Amino acid sequence: MDGNVERVVARVYAVTEPLPAAKPRLRELAEALVPSERAGDFAQAAMDLGATICTPRRPRCVLCPWRGDCRAAKAGIAESLPVRAEKPERPLRYGVLFWLTRPDGAVLLRRRPERGLLGGMIEMPTTPWREAPWGEAEALASAPAEARWTRLPGIVEHGFTHFRLDLTILAGVTTAPPDGIWASLDRLGDYALPTLTKKAIAHARSALRP
Repeated sequence: MDGNVERVVARVYAVTEPLPAAKPRLRELAEALVPSERAGDFAQAAMDLGATICTPRRPRCVLCPWRGDCRAAKAGIAESLPVRAEKPERPLRYGVLFWLTRPDGAVLLRRRPERGLLGGMIEMPTTPWREAPWGEAEALASAPAEARWTRLPGIVEHGFTHFRLDLTILAGVTTAPPDGIWASLDRLGDYALPTLTKKAIAHARSALRP
């Protein structure tokens, strides 16, 4: 059902049950309003009413042709409807990224597995992402090479649909470069980098800037 119509019906009948649970009831109420003749015109008028007068914020109730029959307007609760269920707090996960460079300044990147989150995209080497924060010694078990690692100040924060992510970065230089994607800093734009990787690279470069 069109969102504008959904909002109009929720207000006309003062439906206080939160969405999305209220959707079946709103649909039934809307169907009961549809006249036997010119149903299409009625549906278009209801959508226009929601788009221009019965708006999500500051509805113009004084201009509404249904004001006399609108229970929400009579109760003074029109702007608070429809009610939307609060989204649950997304869990927080933690990870450690590795900013590994070689003497010529190129940085090590890698491609994520094809299946799964950010499948096939380019990233900095990282520990797994988990619910508990990482200790530095523990995180180094996932390091791509031996180096003198230094923790960079700050945290890279990122949000996915189902969880939030806090990442710290360890920076190091290697004289025995492992296999991988070695990208010069002036050619990073040649790679299809997800937003998370762009954030992490920008954070590392800023932290390491003289």
